Amino acid sequence: MLRAEGGAGVNRPMKRAENVDLRFAAPPSKSYTHRALLIGALAKGTTVIRNPLVSVDTALTMRALVELGVAIEAGEDFLVVKGCNGKFSPGKEVVLDLENSGTSLRLLASAALFCDAPVTLTGSERMQERPIGPLADALVAAGGKVTYLNRKGFPPIRVEGRFFGGEVPVDGAVSSQFVSSLLLVAPYAEQETVIFLQQDPASRSYVDVTIQVMEQFGVKVWRTGYRTFRVGNRARYTGREYTVEGDYSSASYFLAIPAVCGGTVTVTGLNPVSTQGERRFVSALAAMGCTVTLDPESITVTRKEPLHGITIDMSTAPDTVQTLAIVAALAKGRTMITGIDHLAYKESNRLEATARLLKSLGAHVEVTRDSLEIVPAILHGGTIDPQNDHRTAMSFAILGLAVGDITITDAGCVNKSFPGFWEALDKAGL
Repeated sequence: MLRAEGGAGVNRPMKRAENVDLRFAAPPSKSYTHRALLIGALAKGTTVIRNPLVSVDTALTMRALVELGVAIEAGEDFLVVKGCNGKFSPGKEVVLDLENSGTSLRLLASAALFCDAPVTLTGSERMQERPIGPLADALVAAGGKVTYLNRKGFPPIRVEGRFFGGEVPVDGAVSSQFVSSLLLVAPYAEQETVIFLQQDPASRSYVDVTIQVMEQFGVKVWRTGYRTFRVGNRARYTGREYTVEGDYSSASYFLAIPAVCGGTVTVTGLNPVSTQGERRFVSALAAMGCTVTLDPESITVTRKEPLHGITIDMSTAPDTVQTLAIVAALAKGRTMITGIDHLAYKESNRLEATARLLKSLGAHVEVTRDSLEIVPAILHGGTIDPQNDHRTAMSFAILGLAVGDITITDAGCVNKSFPGFWEALDKAGL
């Protein structure tokens, strides 16, 4: 069986599976790992991050923090971060190439205002098509200076100045990461920071994750829903031991296997009351007819009868939309997935990509600005080019287990968030 761990360019053929009985371990959360790394870097003292996700994206965040002057040591299943107490001191102007990691670039853009030299943040060709304007405007409102080096509103950007705080408006309609970026550095502002929005941000559950990690490191956030967030500048982060919980986004691929193939799958290492918005995927499977069993550290999904379509708002669970779409393509009846306009700004335009690829396999799909409508049809095999989008590759690999004769090209792109994905399928005999 071909492996993808070797890098890009590897093709992965998928064989059909039926009536499975499998057990997987959820990988660590990418979202929590990114936030713990940045908070640990800002904190006073040493932070030990246990069970971190080691992937292309989190490695980019670590590399960038090291370039900003932070000492990070890697152990077998932990990271040691020596905090800089709110002041990055690389000693020279820095250029951070964040490649295709939107989370890294957005979170580090605000942190750049705590550097003693200007910081340029850039990335891949696709990254330079992903909007950064609303965050840049907010950084200017907070006291910084942002210069666009190519196209206005998009990376690369040069960030310099200081983060004074005060009243900071931000538009989070494109990405909640703009809000998280400001929140994470606000404790080190020169005055209290009040972040306010005119409308709820996209993927608002990720703001909840950010606030949860901030408070675990000793900083309180006062809030009014998702419109106003107040952070003082007296309490700062304190280094600590921190354990990263299992990731629902990555676990969704395993949880979808019984839904599309029949049978049972248990995924361990998941917090059943997690703050992660991607938990909504589990509820979606239950609504479609799967039996879901929640245990203190695992989730079991069983499917014995055919599934049926549903209408569901997935605005808080964007990273599992594609997984849900492939399940819907095998259910009976129409499924309408709404609230997902921000998927156009991911590693690819996931709305268009999901519709196009499902259609290429025989499905009936309609896409609007913020929704996918899927009407099941008889599917056939084919070749799936994920166009360097890790989530496209993994979701269509799971569809391949139900349909058979589907090949995923450039399978190594999964290393962005889940380097062990293909190995896990191999160990399960899939």
